[in-house]
Amino acid sequence: MQEVIHAKGHENILSTHKTTIEFTKDKYVTHEGNCIIALCADKVCADLSKKLKNHLRAGRAISVRIECDEASDIIKARGHPDLTLRHKKDAVIRKSSYIDDRTLAIGANKASKDLKRSLVKKIQKGNKVVIKITF
Repeated sequence: MQEVIHAKGHENILSTHKTTIEFTKDKYVTHEGNCIIALCADKVCADLSKKLKNHLRAGRAISVRIECDEASDIIKARGHPDLTLRHKKDAVIRKSSYIDDRTLAIGANKASKDLKRSLVKKIQKGNKVVIKITF
């Protein structure tokens, strides 16, 4: 199954954080938000389908494909029974096992600094971003 999230990029997106990747419903980002890879997301943790939430709370694996124009990258991560998936503004994918209301998945194989720079450059132009979560 797949869940699709539509968002957009922004010129201030740096994508340099060492441990997390975030997408948000916020419409603006400063350079301090260096984990953020997309703004104006139409879905975040609280908005995900019940099927995906159940899959994540069962501790199962997901694949997250981030696309912008012809560029893309894939992150592998997993869920955990302690995920609340309640945050109404953000979703964070973490390399660590830290969990809070913003956490979508843990144990990721990449953080924002690990994303392909060709993808980040497209996102920095403010282009449409599509995030596909396969589970």
